[in-house]
Amino acid sequence: MGDLKLPDTIKMVITDFDGVITDNCVYISDNGDMSRKLNFADIMAFSILKKNGFDIAIISGEANRAIEILSKKFDIKEVHTNIRKKIDILKMIIEKYSLTQDEYLYIGDDINDKESLEYAKHKLTLPHAPKLLKEIPNIQILENEGGNGGFREVADCLIGLKK
Repeated sequence: MGDLKLPDTIKMVITDFDGVITDNCVYISDNGDMSRKLNFADIMAFSILKKNGFDIAIISGEANRAIEILSKKFDIKEVHTNIRKKIDILKMIIEKYSLTQDEYLYIGDDINDKESLEYAKHKLTLPHAPKLLKEIPNIQILENEGGNGGFREVADCLIGLKK
């Protein structure tokens, strides 16, 4: 784990949300409102990526207010929520932006990301991911957990490559 190796050809970071940007928990209040916890290091990663010319796409199985807030704050144009078959959206984004396999990376942490992780050349998952994801050929496992600096780890690696 750790010591990410990513090419300097990456132009777009395509990521799941819950479990990657969040701590993989949903908090439900007594009145039924759901919320998520985000880490400022991971939020800063959005800013770092955008300021350094990287595009960002979110493909989430759920819709939530946190995605709306971050996508508006960081002008993320590719936001897809309530997606059950993420591979179809991934392929659509790749085609729309004419990306080669060396120009994007995919980050996912659960079984609904499996097809997309298998398809992507550059793929990352998190320490809490199920074993079947960790066994995907050539996958890299982040050192930090989702919602605890994992997304920032990716941004820091990519920025280090761009210097």
